[in-house]
Amino acid sequence: MTDQGSQGNQVGQETQWTVLALLDWTKGYLEKNDSQSPRLDAEILLAHSMNCERIMLYTRFDEIVGEADRLQFRELVKQRASGCPVAYLVGFKEFYSLRFDVSEHVLIPRPETEFVVIAVLDIVKEHFNSASNGQSIPCHVVDVGTGSGAIAITLATEVPQIQMTAVDLSTAALEVARKNATRHQVNDRIEFAEQDLLAGSSDNKFDIVVSNPPYVTSQEYETLSRNVREYEPQLALESGPTGMECYQRLVPQAAARLNDGGWLVLETSPMLMEQLKMLVAENGFDEISTVSDLAGHPRIVAARRING
Repeated sequence: MTDQGSQGNQVGQETQWTVLALLDWTKGYLEKNDSQSPRLDAEILLAHSMNCERIMLYTRFDEIVGEADRLQFRELVKQRASGCPVAYLVGFKEFYSLRFDVSEHVLIPRPETEFVVIAVLDIVKEHFNSASNGQSIPCHVVDVGTGSGAIAITLATEVPQIQMTAVDLSTAALEVARKNATRHQVNDRIEFAEQDLLAGSSDNKFDIVVSNPPYVTSQEYETLSRNVREYEPQLALESGPTGMECYQRLVPQAAARLNDGGWLVLETSPMLMEQLKMLVAENGFDEISTVSDLAGHPRIVAARRING
């Protein structure tokens, strides 16, 4: 920090940059540079620079940070102030209490997407755990637009009987997802495929289709914060003029590829929820329900394919 002023413990005229002093100064600096979570950002970046868990910083507030760690931290803070997301700077993001590697080729997993995982887990618990012999019923799930693999890998770690397929149009995204599957030791239970939605040549049928597809309208995309618009992959965010373009392709594909009584689980924007529910119903689904996020906004739609 080239201009950290009088923060830190003073020894004569020399500023000693302790962990706490660096966090306090950086919080103020990032606040002035449009960070929505300046203290958290500072803690994650400093823990990364010091090669320790973030919680350990709280036991080291009075420790003077070495010059090499401080220089690395300063560079990360400069990049964060310029708009680069913290997850890209440190190379990972937590999702459902699991650590996922991320790069500029994949969307950073969001907390609201955890509700997608919860919705699928609820379906599996209710409909795939009732075999007469007491054994779990096998369940084949496809995650469409897997990105970092957060949804697919989390489901595989949570439910042993799930057989996962994870598809994405991006070769680079699939490389990240495969790396994460190996990290969490589920790579032998997930089949990865490079394809556009469910338009691949495979004739596999699925019990559950799950997706967090692009649903940001072109107009909305131009208003996104710079740390999203300038850094995260546009392909994973922007759908088109209406925001429904991806759903209009995916929902009919899902209807054709689901087993009778199979389930479709989609994340969407609250503003698109009613349109999406109508589209789902028009394509032969019933038992349509929604799940709201922590802010109370309808975020997830789940529906069952009508037999026949």
